[in-house]
Amino acid sequence: MKSTYGKLTAALITAWFVFALAAGAAGWFQTPPNLPPLPLLLSVLIPITVFTLWYFTAPGFREFALSLSPQALTRVQAWRIIGFVFIPLYAFGLLPGFFAIPTGWGDVFIGATALLAASKLAQPEHRGAFIFWQFLGIADLVIALSAGASAGFLYPNGIPTSSVTMMPLSIIPTFGVPLALILHFICIAQARRWPVAEHVTAASARSFAR
Repeated sequence: MKSTYGKLTAALITAWFVFALAAGAAGWFQTPPNLPPLPLLLSVLIPITVFTLWYFTAPGFREFALSLSPQALTRVQAWRIIGFVFIPLYAFGLLPGFFAIPTGWGDVFIGATALLAASKLAQPEHRGAFIFWQFLGIADLVIALSAGASAGFLYPNGIPTSSVTMMPLSIIPTFGVPLALILHFICIAQARRWPVAEHVTAASARSFAR
């Protein structure tokens, strides 16, 4: 059963990636600077909605997702270090600082610490720190999406975020961002099921005895 879900999931992710590439190349995600980037936002929300429904309605898929290696899922987040590209784009006047600065440096932080989080935190004795790191990754993405969606309204005469709706940057919000959010969700769900480490339980017992 796990192998079936594994093959199906791999096929769906591949098809999703190909679609995001093709749609981005065709300009489907481009919107005028004075309008909210609804196609881009839908490309983020639809995969997350599909995953959430599948996760909560299909016990087999849920168990498959929870059986994945949290270390591997966390290491995947290292790709986000490429978010540094937003900083020079801001410096050259191609993206607004309101969006590029928090998004770029947030991505750099998560990408640069992903391997460390995977090797040192992805274990029961560091469950709290591991979950906290995952929430930091989610916060980075939520801030990026919020800033990208609201920049045009807050600064109507400023630099637009239209560069992100075009290839090659469009692949980041249409594929990379929702996939990263899904992986964060799985890791948090996994960590919540971890048993409390024995040394933590013993320490708590000694504290209670005093």
